[in-house]
Amino acid sequence: QVQLVESGGGLVQSGDSLRLSCTASGGALPDRDIDWFRQAPGKEREFVGGVTKRGNEQYTSAAVVGRFRVSRDDAKNTVYLQMDRLEPGDSGIYYCRYETTWGQGTQVTVAS
Repeated sequence: QVQLVESGGGLVQSGDSLRLSCTASGGALPDRDIDWFRQAPGKEREFVGGVTKRGNEQYTSAAVVGRFRVSRDDAKNTVYLQMDRLEPGDSGIYYCRYETTWGQGTQVTVAS
């Protein structure tokens, strides 16, 4: 079964940009829609955005629309989450998922 590995997290300042990667391990990027979620301390995991299996459509939650964008590069077996104009409320662990397979997450911290 193909696993997903997130990377690209870190500590940034409010207003900065960051790009997260979700790379397939053990095989090609699944021919499935792939989604991003995040979880802040003490809060439930929430949907952030995703990209369709053909990569022709991306979608984001109301909380991040216009600031975040999801894309995929199947040649690189990677899905990206481009995050612009980051805010402290965007801090948390970011996960990617296809069907019921989750990555291990990558930490994003936005300082005010």
